[in-house]
Amino acid sequence: MTVQSLTKKFGTNTALDNVSLTLDKGETMAIIGPSAAGKSVLLKCLAGLYGADGGKIILGGDDVSQTNAPARFDWAERIGMLFQQNALFDSMKVWENICFRQIERGTLTRKAAKEHAIDLLGHVGLSEDSAFLTPSDLSGGMQKRVGIARAISTDPEILLLDNPTAGLDPVLSNHIEIMISKIATQRGTTVITITNDMHIARTRYANLVMMYAGKIYWAGPTSDIDNAHNEHLTQMLNGSAQGPISMRMGKRGDQIVA
Repeated sequence: MTVQSLTKKFGTNTALDNVSLTLDKGETMAIIGPSAAGKSVLLKCLAGLYGADGGKIILGGDDVSQTNAPARFDWAERIGMLFQQNALFDSMKVWENICFRQIERGTLTRKAAKEHAIDLLGHVGLSEDSAFLTPSDLSGGMQKRVGIARAISTDPEILLLDNPTAGLDPVLSNHIEIMISKIATQRGTTVITITNDMHIARTRYANLVMMYAGKIYWAGPTSDIDNAHNEHLTQMLNGSAQGPISMRMGKRGDQIVA
């Protein structure tokens, strides 16, 4: 996967500003950065949900930066994604959510889809009974795990995860991250994860990207972090209020909002 000078705008707001990165097949990458850094927008461009305003996204030799690119549909079928808010269908049972793509495409019968979903639920620490619930019956953490099960249900070549452990307890977070590592190792899946957990970013991923205000300020192997001498990276890893990363503050009535 290669991203070359990718730019994405929403009106006058530039969400991605000349972003470039490279990741080989089967490698893992964590993306860190403050809110509104462009992290989720980058993942949605990679997934084909947004078309680029400039630059290229090269997957397997194909430029898929535009939603109507000839190879985009094929690559969309080879990508699994966990959305930040899970994006589950409230009117469907959990098992139907997990195998939604296969049911819609007709690649699995409903019976086979149900069996596949139940098997995946075990991998994310949920019981078979949860397959027959609806998302509204689940806690936020359980919904997150269902979203992960759906993301891996098609055995994707590329797995895009937007904060997969947000809202989970430390034990379950570790379980999920171990599972993600196994997927990358055993299946040769390329994994890109947005995370706010700096320990996970350091220890579970081979590569790291630091984003701020739509730009990449540091990218490289996590083994190089301690010798990076990069102010943006250091501030983010340490969670410091002092440094080049600042929050835009404005008044709304008597409140200060970010």
